[in-house]
This record gives sequence, C-alpha cells and structure tokens, in this order.
Amino acid sequence: MKYKVLVLDIDGTVTNSKKEVTSKTKAAITKLQEQGVIIVVASGRPTHGIIPLSNELALDKFGGYILSFNGAKIINCATKEIVFEQTMPLGYLGKLADLARKNDCEMMSYQGNCVITTCPTDPFIEIEAKINKLPIRPITDFHMYDNLLTNKCIVTAEDEVLEAVEPKFKQVFGEQLNIFRSEPFFLEIMPRQIDKAFSLSKLLKHLGYVKEEMVACGDGFNDLSMIMYAGMGVAMSNAQDVVKKAADFITKSNDEDGVAYAIEQIWNRQ
Repeated sequence: MKYKVLVLDIDGTVTNSKKEVTSKTKAAITKLQEQGVIIVVASGRPTHGIIPLSNELALDKFGGYILSFNGAKIINCATKEIVFEQTMPLGYLGKLADLARKNDCEMMSYQGNCVITTCPTDPFIEIEAKINKLPIRPITDFHMYDNLLTNKCIVTAEDEVLEAVEPKFKQVFGEQLNIFRSEPFFLEIMPRQIDKAFSLSKLLKHLGYVKEEMVACGDGFNDLSMIMYAGMGVAMSNAQDVVKKAADFITKSNDEDGVAYAIEQIWNRQ
C-alpha cells in the first residue's frame, strides 16, 4: 500500500533549532506534494501561528491541511474550509484558572488572534505569544469568559511545579477534559478525547483514506498518539524516549534534515 498522507509536527520536527525549515527539507516536502501526497502540519500551536509555515511549504497551493490546537481544529489550506473543530465545554475557564492560581500557576487561552491571560508578564505565556506572533491581551478574570468558544487553554509553571500539579488537574477535570503536558512548562487543557490521532482519524475519513496510508512524524509527547496510530510512525532522533520506543522508524534529528531523510527512506521503498 502506498503512503498518501504525511503528517508533520512543527517544533523539533520540520523546523530546526532556529525555528527554520531548511531548503533541503522544503524541497523534499515540495517533491512529495508534486507527486500527489497530502501534507498535514499538525501542532499544538494555534492556527494563526501555523499559517506562515504552511504558506512557506505551499500547502495552500497543493491542498494540504493544518491541524492546530493539538487537533481541536483542522482547516484545508487551499479552501480555508474548517474540516473539523471541537471547542472547550462552556463554564470551565474560570474553574481551571482558580485551580491554577491556587497552585501557583498561571493560565492562558485564545480569543480570536489574541492570547488572553490575567498575567501578561508570565515568561512562559510570553514564549507562546512570541512563537505564534500573537498579541497578549490582559483580562481581569477568566470567570467572565466562561462562555468563550475556545479550542484550548494552557496552564504554565516551572517543570517541577507542573509535575506536581498535573495529577490535581486530572483528578478534578480528567473525566471532562483531555489534560497533558506538551512541554515541561506547558500543561495543555483540551476538549475531551482530542489529540492528534483522534483528529487525524476524522481527516482521513474526510479524505477517504485509511491510517495504513498515513505517515506521521514527530518528537514530543503530544505526537505520541499520532505516531502510534499511523501506518508508519516516525520519530526524530531528538524525540522523547517514549516517542522513539513507539515509532516504526527513527530518522535523523531536526537539525540534520530528519524529515527529508525520512521522506527519502520511506517513499523510495514504495
């Protein structure tokens, strides 16, 4: 069976340590698209933070897809059609923010193309805003936003703090929401069931393909589900150990054009 879909995480995967896509990696991706392979860029980033990279890879020209917010939203880059979307259940932002503050953490979410938070000077929230080129809009109370339709929120703190706090969030909200860490300092709060694998299953159904026709490449904890789900799961050599253990193939690192190497190895075998 030929692989017809390639799913790529962004940070630590398709971009190098300088957050750049090298000419070699870009050329390999373009060649695949010219052969009719569909490219999906799948990231925890908000949609607005992915569009510049998707345009750089010409996904709008070839009809690729953006899977943003760890799978809470999927759009067709050519038509801008929303293929799939799930938002947080209403009434939770205030309660989540209360638990975060009680445990010396901060929290952020998204409204339009803005980051909203009660602590705009939090260094981790500043990182998220900078990476995605989003302005930070200070708010006074998340309870006032309990009716906001948003795809996710993030609780932030130092690694050792979040390590202790994560089980508390799962104990209180684990039956209603999907909760996991994407970075040592980011605790992602997602709609229930949402992860990259779940949303990719929706996209494959939309495309008329099966998971055996899909290759997924990533490095982080939030890539684990899609790497286990895909017909061919590819881990970067810089990936988390648990991701490498789950993968069918380990490619070179993101600073060694690992995506280009994986494309060369996998599609040349077909």
